Amino acid sequence: MLTLAAIEQKANEKPTVRAKARGFKEGLLRFETVLTAQIFLRLFEKTTPLSKYLQTQKMDILSAHRMVSATQESLKSIARDFKTVKAAADTFAKWTNENIEEREEGTDIEVAVALPQKRTKKRSRAEEMSPDEALSDAERAYEVNVHNAILDTAIETIHRRFMTHGTLFADLAWLDTRNFSQIRTTPLPNTALKDLSNCLIRFDSRATVENLQSELIGLAGQWDRLKASHVEEYKTRTVEDGSEGKEEETEIVHKSCSSCKNCPLCCYEILRRFNMLSDAYHVLGLAYKFLLTLSLTQVACETTFSTLKFIKSRLRSSLSENKLETFLLMATEKDILMALDSDVVIDRVAEKSDLLRKM
Repeated sequence: MLTLAAIEQKANEKPTVRAKARGFKEGLLRFETVLTAQIFLRLFEKTTPLSKYLQTQKMDILSAHRMVSATQESLKSIARDFKTVKAAADTFAKWTNENIEEREEGTDIEVAVALPQKRTKKRSRAEEMSPDEALSDAERAYEVNVHNAILDTAIETIHRRFMTHGTLFADLAWLDTRNFSQIRTTPLPNTALKDLSNCLIRFDSRATVENLQSELIGLAGQWDRLKASHVEEYKTRTVEDGSEGKEEETEIVHKSCSSCKNCPLCCYEILRRFNMLSDAYHVLGLAYKFLLTLSLTQVACETTFSTLKFIKSRLRSSLSENKLETFLLMATEKDILMALDSDVVIDRVAEKSDLLRKM
């Protein structure tokens, strides 16, 4: 704020620069800015551990769902605790003003310690009868319209994105090889894999609950022998940060897996390499495909958005939605595209043309 004040007072600066500095300084000095920052600090304190765990490798889906439930409950406990936010904002504003006074005596820079009271306009008789009367107290209005709205949005978003699929996450957790020992000793519940079966039945009519449970119990019993066989390393896609861990440089890279034989990907690779997906564990192989296809982080989405500006440029601004989606898919999955045989692609295109088919 002292730097912005110095820029504002510089006579040799451009008027636009001085005006921007004044606008930034006035925004930082508002008590509403401090209150909003304290709200998000409390929000991030609750959600940061969950966010970090959701982006770790070899994450247990059931444990992640439990962390989501715990995070939602902790957010609900502070959803109406505006007094703590107000006390933290008061403390910060007081501390900031004391530091500014120590660094530069006699300055007129001061963080506001209260919200400005808005003037209430004179209402007509018809407006006085309206039940939706605006809150006259500025602090109470901020609590209802900003604090409560932010916390309610966060809680509702977590519920919509995660909590509605709790039983599906529990079903997917059974596919983790670390739970095979429990499957061998304890019978599966009757409702186990029911939601997963509902997702897979549209792709294969054999993906019933009974078939899924039967194949899973059989695989759990044979797993110790299967994983004892030699399986060479394979390449997998993982997420890595850029230099100094900068999040904006995060990218998807290919790394060799040492075949830990203790994750769903290793389990699927073993079944595929020994040709067990065709008959022995056909339905279970479909379940592993479903699990491994799920995007557990937002990195793939962010990669797509960064690619969008290269595909839909100024010269290609009139691309139709179908072509844009196709080009985006080709750009983001370039490794799969380059691995395709060109002759196969040409034959597929030729099959769709009557003229080329005759030739």
